[in-house]
Amino acid sequence: MNDSNDPLLITDNRSPTRADARRNREHLLTIAQELFAENGVETVSMTAIADTAGVGKGTLYRHFSNKVELCNALLDEDMRILQGKILQYMRERDDPLDKLTWFLEQILNFVLRNEAMLSVETDVRGVSLGHVAHTWWRQTIIGLLRQVNPDEDVSYAADVLYVMLDVNTIRFQRNALNYTTQQIHAGLRQTAEKLARP
Repeated sequence: MNDSNDPLLITDNRSPTRADARRNREHLLTIAQELFAENGVETVSMTAIADTAGVGKGTLYRHFSNKVELCNALLDEDMRILQGKILQYMRERDDPLDKLTWFLEQILNFVLRNEAMLSVETDVRGVSLGHVAHTWWRQTIIGLLRQVNPDEDVSYAADVLYVMLDVNTIRFQRNALNYTTQQIHAGLRQTAEKLARP
């Protein structure tokens, strides 16, 4: 049995317990997050993550078959925290337009802070807003637009706002158009208010 201070990393010559596997996974995620922060997501290879974590590549690939899966695991915790924050805000507020613009701001902040990891999946699989994890964004936008304007078909308006949250849209705005974060936030809010107006 490993000493309690050891990271309990799996070696390739023994079978892991469930507790070992969980600790290994968390250790690998911590190392990946540190390397991404120091060097950028694009430049860090799976080999570098395994080497820095002190495990063989086989161990790393047992947990994450590629960088997309690893990035999704890192994004998952941030998304869970965000969902909890959003649910609490929605319960505490009555104004649907306020809830809509606030929700869009929170999702935009999520995309901005996770742009590099969200872009990995887009680059590898060509998937962005079509990802199942993002469908609740569109559903929430539709629900809030219906609360603001119950007599109209809001699907297309929701799609416009949804596309504005796509990491590719935001990358284009920042890199090709040189929009500031403040301009992107302000533009999204103004667009939402115009589309939601009865």
